[in-house]
Amino acid sequence: MVRGLFNKLISRSLSVAGKWQQQQLRRLNIHEYQGAELMSKHGINVPKGVAVGSVEEVRKAIQDAFPNESELVVKSQILAGGRGLGTFKSGLKGGVHIVKADQGKMLGQILVTKQTGPQGKVVSKVYLCQKLSLINEMYFAITLDRKTAGPVPVDVFKGITDEDAAKVVDGLAPKVADRNASIEQVKKLYKLFCECDCTQLEINPIAETADNQLVAADAKLNFDDNAAFRQKEIFTYRDPTQEDPREVAAAKADLNYIGLDGEIGCMVNGAGLAMATMDIIKLHGGTPANFLDVGGNASEGQVVEAFKILTSDDKVKAILVNIFGGIMKCDIIASGIVNAAKQVQLKVPVIVRLEGTNVDQGKRILKESDMTLITAEDLDDAAEKAVKAAYK
Repeated sequence: MVRGLFNKLISRSLSVAGKWQQQQLRRLNIHEYQGAELMSKHGINVPKGVAVGSVEEVRKAIQDAFPNESELVVKSQILAGGRGLGTFKSGLKGGVHIVKADQGKMLGQILVTKQTGPQGKVVSKVYLCQKLSLINEMYFAITLDRKTAGPVPVDVFKGITDEDAAKVVDGLAPKVADRNASIEQVKKLYKLFCECDCTQLEINPIAETADNQLVAADAKLNFDDNAAFRQKEIFTYRDPTQEDPREVAAAKADLNYIGLDGEIGCMVNGAGLAMATMDIIKLHGGTPANFLDVGGNASEGQVVEAFKILTSDDKVKAILVNIFGGIMKCDIIASGIVNAAKQVQLKVPVIVRLEGTNVDQGKRILKESDMTLITAEDLDDAAEKAVKAAYK
């Protein structure tokens, strides 16, 4: 619940916080080949495909799975859109190709698309797919509607009906696919969406084939992180190599982390304070580099991990620690800061604002540590000093 509130508040503040460094929403995103496998298990038509991670696996897959295919579709597997129009740093154009025989040219290469940012993402796997003869291509998606608190446009209490599915099929206006079979496919897609706790199911394209079938020729699925406890198998699909390594480290330490584009690293406790800190940094002319919410029950060890994550970002020019001690005690934060300084070489100014439970003990710990810190009396003072330290 706290994590969800944190991200809702952060999302509302994007207009003042600048652009995201990456898409840092708290939901599981899986690869296309994993989505296709999940769809197939739910009776949804997908092209025959095999995911491979080496040149040897490519050759074996072609020999075993596609011995009679003259051409295959080869798709790079990264957690970002725009693959087809992307460019590899090696110079190869496009992350999706139709080839007679693939020798793994994409594997291990960095693909840059409109969604990856200039740093791109490493292609660790490619998806070899059967080439289908497509008659018509359409767009299909199921997403959540805020007003009804359920999938669009279905009554969540009744579930999808034949009439609902028929409306969707009529909206797609297939040219050759059997209407009744298409209705069943839509119902199965809706069932998958609900049973697997999806937040988004997107197929671009959903296509009609020469043999009159409706086929999901692509698969993009996201899942609600809050459902991880009952979707254990699906959450094993998570690919941490495609995620921000700082966010992966924060999750392991049970910390809430959001990466941004700026130069002032922030360590806070609580979603509301996080939003306020971000806003006031912008007000004083700075840009937050990240948020790291230690929550209300953090240990000294977690505070140390928090500092390690903050200092791992080369763009960070100053760190603002803004703690209001309610459940979280200021002396624990202070001890964590001191221990972090012993383990992490702090090369940037650290501005500390502590208030609340055990604040006097916390300030005494910091004072007796002989650390070079910039202290602040309130949030406004802290933000002003952080901006000044970062951009001097």
